[in-house]
Amino acid sequence: MKKKLLSLLMLMIPMLTFAQEKGLDQQIDEAFKPISDFFSSVIFFPVFGTPFVLILLVASAAFFTVYFGFPNIRHFFTAINVVRGKYEDIEKHGAQLLYGEDGIARGVDMNKVDDIEEHIENIESLHSDLEIDGDIKDTIRDESHEGEVSHFQALATAVSGTVGNGNIAGVALAIALGGPGATFWMIICGLLGMSTKFVECTLGVHYRDVGKDGTVYGGPMYYLSKGLKEKGFATLGKITAALFAVFCIGGSFGGGNAAQSNQATIVIKELLGLESTAAGAIIGVALAALVGIIIIGGIKRIASVTEKVVPFMALLYLVACFYILGVNFSLIDDAISLILREAFNPKAIGVGGVIGVLLVGFKRAAFSNEAGAGSASIAHSAVKTKYSASEGLVALLEPFIDTVVICTMTALVIIIFNFGGAFEYGGDGTGSVFIDGVAYEGAGITSKAFAQYIPFSNVFLTVAVVLFAVSTMISWSYYGLQSWKFLFGRGKKADLTYKILFLTFVVIGAAASMKSIWDFSDAMIFAMVFPNMVGLYLLMPVVKKQLKRYVDAINLKKEAIEE
Repeated sequence: MKKKLLSLLMLMIPMLTFAQEKGLDQQIDEAFKPISDFFSSVIFFPVFGTPFVLILLVASAAFFTVYFGFPNIRHFFTAINVVRGKYEDIEKHGAQLLYGEDGIARGVDMNKVDDIEEHIENIESLHSDLEIDGDIKDTIRDESHEGEVSHFQALATAVSGTVGNGNIAGVALAIALGGPGATFWMIICGLLGMSTKFVECTLGVHYRDVGKDGTVYGGPMYYLSKGLKEKGFATLGKITAALFAVFCIGGSFGGGNAAQSNQATIVIKELLGLESTAAGAIIGVALAALVGIIIIGGIKRIASVTEKVVPFMALLYLVACFYILGVNFSLIDDAISLILREAFNPKAIGVGGVIGVLLVGFKRAAFSNEAGAGSASIAHSAVKTKYSASEGLVALLEPFIDTVVICTMTALVIIIFNFGGAFEYGGDGTGSVFIDGVAYEGAGITSKAFAQYIPFSNVFLTVAVVLFAVSTMISWSYYGLQSWKFLFGRGKKADLTYKILFLTFVVIGAAASMKSIWDFSDAMIFAMVFPNMVGLYLLMPVVKKQLKRYVDAINLKKEAIEE
């Protein structure tokens, strides 16, 4: 398969020698723009002047936060402990629970043989009227092998799909359009999105399919089709699952791919001073070759790469941000004050007041952390666990890491940089701002901010953007492939077809303009929200039951340790 993939990549190279008056990059952009404009107009239809999909996302995130008792706060440290492996013994053999009709958990610690012997008769007598979850004496087995990756690997893979150029380029775009106030609404959206992420990733694990060879297939396609069938909505489940799969494939081509290669190309061209009309396409082919080599190996290779690259680059990026904020420590409170003031400024620059700033912030945050889109549940469903809610709790860390921490750091750096009047908020209204008479957009703005304080930061940021882009692309290739498999089967030919299309969009993204790519990317990511939300609302009682089941298991374990 590697030879086939590389040979097809080689077929793209002759494209680069073809040039007409407009240049190859411009030709690709003009061909792609009508497609981008169409999908953007369809998905972001307004209700009372506001895109309905944003209303749906934010209102749903707030509702889930209340319905599940603020899991983003109450279970935050539990989530960290799960990633640390503190409850790994529970995952493997742990506290087996018995549930009666009253819903109250009764349990014994299956790791304590004496406890088992003492209660075995009671368990057998209750068998007829209680649902037994797990195995009893002599039938205990390690069910955690049902999965392919660890909690940390699943989190790293999912975070690599979210922590990307949305954090570097997306934040810059939000501030360029909405000013400093957009940062506040990004943070709010990130905090609320933690609850949505918890719901969808719990369902992703709960309704996953496990093949005979141990390969895991999960995500909204499966909890929509299987979960809604359980609720008596089989037809609705089939339709929404198919729609999600189609949109997810589009999202993998757009936000998870083309938008990433687009921003990587911008910083590479700026670093190397490339002005060729085919430079974008050339860089795109090089990126496609790199991504193609990695994605052939499937989720295990993807996880092994992302668990190393993502923490390293995220830490390095944060260190750089902390350094800049450290040397400008006296300005941090001024930046925070400006963020809060502009978030509620009815005359906010460029985007039409408070509502405009709010929408810009929410839109960029939702694009960055993807809470509500359902994509991350595809990666989380591959985890080794027997408690679906355990991975749901792990998943709620994603929006916090992505939006509350990394996006905020980027925003503070750009705002402090602009205290010197480097550019005018609002720019040209499309996301570009003028610095020293030169137009900059996305990652280019962040690059200028870093260059103000760190020597050779353009090299560092270029490496960061490229690695973030590659890690996001390989994670999204997995999301899209799982959706492709759901629609077209699990054969090798179907896999190869998808991967070639995916790699083609790497080149398209590198060559097309930022606006066309991001409009298409936004449309595809947000389109996934509609079918996904149907499943989240109808299946949220399942999530509540699974959360109770896992929390009870942890509490039983704690009681056993205390005794």
